[in-house]
Amino acid sequence: MSKVLVAYFSASGVTANVAKELAKADGGDLFEIRPETLYTEADLDWRNKQSRSSVEMADLNCRPKTVGEVENMKDYDTVFVGFPIWWGREPSVVDTFLDAYDFTGKNIVPFCTSGGSDIGKTADRIRSIVGNAKVDNGKRLGGEVSEEDLKLWTEGLSL
Repeated sequence: MSKVLVAYFSASGVTANVAKELAKADGGDLFEIRPETLYTEADLDWRNKQSRSSVEMADLNCRPKTVGEVENMKDYDTVFVGFPIWWGREPSVVDTFLDAYDFTGKNIVPFCTSGGSDIGKTADRIRSIVGNAKVDNGKRLGGEVSEEDLKLWTEGLSL
């Protein structure tokens, strides 16, 4: 039987709520990707080019420190990776998570939360980070998504 992990980063709680519903719908374990230093409202001000998130996202090699780790990552076959979409891609703190593990032979399914921005080419970027894993193109999910809709989505994945 396939073992599923739902790993997520959430700055405002929206992605956390979706991740919890997804784990419930798919029977997966939850793991929160937590930055060592939490983001403040000022850090998240995308209009300020000097804000922490703006500076991090401008540097594709930025890897903010995180706390916690997934125990027994080797046991998971499928890893859903959730995040708010920032500057058309996954936040740099998610890249830190992706760099931390060997995903060889695993299925990675990205999902983002956004009021309107699409997931874009995030899957291509994730593929470049994780190497020998099968990376699905992923999906943008709104903040309100039902367990039934999530089940339909995950059942339709070709993993």
